[in-house]
Amino acid sequence: MKLKGILLLLLIILNISAFAVNLSKSIKEIDKMDVKELQEVKDRLELQNLVYTFSNLSDTKEIDKQVMLFTENASVQSFENGVAGNKYVGREEIGKAFKNYLAQFDVVFHMNGQQTVTIKGDTAEGINYCQVVLIKNENGKKIRTTRGVRYQDKYRKVNGKWYIEDRKSNFMWGSTDEIK
Repeated sequence: MKLKGILLLLLIILNISAFAVNLSKSIKEIDKMDVKELQEVKDRLELQNLVYTFSNLSDTKEIDKQVMLFTENASVQSFENGVAGNKYVGREEIGKAFKNYLAQFDVVFHMNGQQTVTIKGDTAEGINYCQVVLIKNENGKKIRTTRGVRYQDKYRKVNGKWYIEDRKSNFMWGSTDEIK
């Protein structure tokens, strides 16, 4: 019994020692990261936050704030299963289109998925996946539309802040049902 206890104690000590060595190595690696690598991490987090903020403002229908996430002359184009639809250019046109579309729904809900980005200085390109649920009243019934969207974005950093410069919204699939 004592031998088992001693062996267990030795295993715990060895694990703690290994953890300390690995932690020390990790800290040394962080110290070796250069400014460029840290900037890329910061940019990736800022771009992710930009996409999340876009969705949050859509869900609360704060379109006036949402359009400020775009560059002044940004463009947004919709695609339905790869077929090009309407294209809007500039914050004013984009805002008007978003307001008109979202006005028909009582509930708007975005759930963002994976995001990949490629950063080149003050520009970047990204792909974001999103599931959108839209609920409206139609003839006294609650109708739910669920859409799978793939956003293909181009971003531009202006005065240290990232904006969406071009967005292609590909509505890849959809379903509609009544909520009972």
